[in-house]
Amino acid sequence: MIDIFDRLKSAAGPLEQYRQKAEGYFMFPELEGEIGPRMKFLGKEVITWSLNNYLGLANHPEVREADAKAAADWGMAYPMGARMMSGQTKYHKELETRLAKFEKKESTYLLNYGYQGMVSIIDSLVSRNDVIVYDSESHACIMDGIFLHKAKGGKSFVFPHNDMERCDKMLGFATRKAEETGGGILLITEGVFGMSGDLGNLPGIVKLREKYNFRIMIDDAHGFGTMGATGAGASEHFGLMDEVDIYFATFAKSMAGIGAFVSSEKAIIDSLKYNMRSQIFAKSLPMPMVIGALKRLDILQNEPEHKEKLWEIAKTLQEGLVAEGFNIGNTESPVTPVYVKGNVAEGTNVVIDLRENHNIFCSLVAYPVVPKDVLMLRLIPTASHTQKEVDQTIEVFKKIKANLEAGKYKGDEMQSKSIE
Repeated sequence: MIDIFDRLKSAAGPLEQYRQKAEGYFMFPELEGEIGPRMKFLGKEVITWSLNNYLGLANHPEVREADAKAAADWGMAYPMGARMMSGQTKYHKELETRLAKFEKKESTYLLNYGYQGMVSIIDSLVSRNDVIVYDSESHACIMDGIFLHKAKGGKSFVFPHNDMERCDKMLGFATRKAEETGGGILLITEGVFGMSGDLGNLPGIVKLREKYNFRIMIDDAHGFGTMGATGAGASEHFGLMDEVDIYFATFAKSMAGIGAFVSSEKAIIDSLKYNMRSQIFAKSLPMPMVIGALKRLDILQNEPEHKEKLWEIAKTLQEGLVAEGFNIGNTESPVTPVYVKGNVAEGTNVVIDLRENHNIFCSLVAYPVVPKDVLMLRLIPTASHTQKEVDQTIEVFKKIKANLEAGKYKGDEMQSKSIE
């Protein structure tokens, strides 16, 4: 028998093992200044490519004004209490109505946070007799919802990322299992996968409905506001809005806010409202966030130039990187992964060089998120970035690539200070 605290102090987790050298620089870094393409890191101005502020709304003057006025008018406490008990307002309902119309669904329910919302949606949608089929690269919130389902005795089947042949096979297994238990099947994928930037294979999944009976839910956190003719998301991009049974997205990306929502048939949303523990037992979304979200939705729907600028920057960045021989995978969204060979130690040296010597701030992703000896430098373009910043970044990446190939970042241990 051990003391729980002794185990926790050992820093044995996959990320925690790096905390002694990583915290404050590679993990939990402090970016300062106005949210935008240029911020300060450790007192130095850097070009930031790590903020999900896709449409540049974080500092849009009308958004800032709406947020400030709502905070002054309502304070952060209103409404006081859970939505079901005392936290309902006409503004919450207005936002839900507008989002439902935007997503071409009968009804929508606001959620306090995307992560806890997704976990609770899965918990409320499926019983222990139901079967979940899901993409192997699903976000952690989906995985945690599935873990909860399995803890209650439910069954799940996973298919390799966007592999429709294996998805077909898993649906076959799920169908036989559901027939045994008397349950149904829920298939979960993402609209835009936030790490790789590629899209969930919605056309392929929908086609499998010719063989199997199942419902489709997508997590479109990175697709809402960025994909589709009007920004309604990946399902609009594919022309399959009617085929997606449950649409989920957050306000934390394109809307530059806090909160989330789920859209579906009215009967399904009504069921979620009365069964989602994360909402029933939590305080209602504060009024400034609701009023602010209404303003953000206004801009998203009525000012398409923000999405157009985002895509202009994203395409210029991605095409420029490819022209210089970089591997950006199969991204079909603004998310721009840059894959290079190297271990974690080399990756930390790359990041140090980028930040200290070239004033570029982007995220490093390493094993186990990507295979061993592969590093991903993840860039998130926004409507606020400029062509000059794109050009400067590509030139820096060319130097980084040359240094990697020359072995200048070699090392066996994670670094914690600037390389010479």
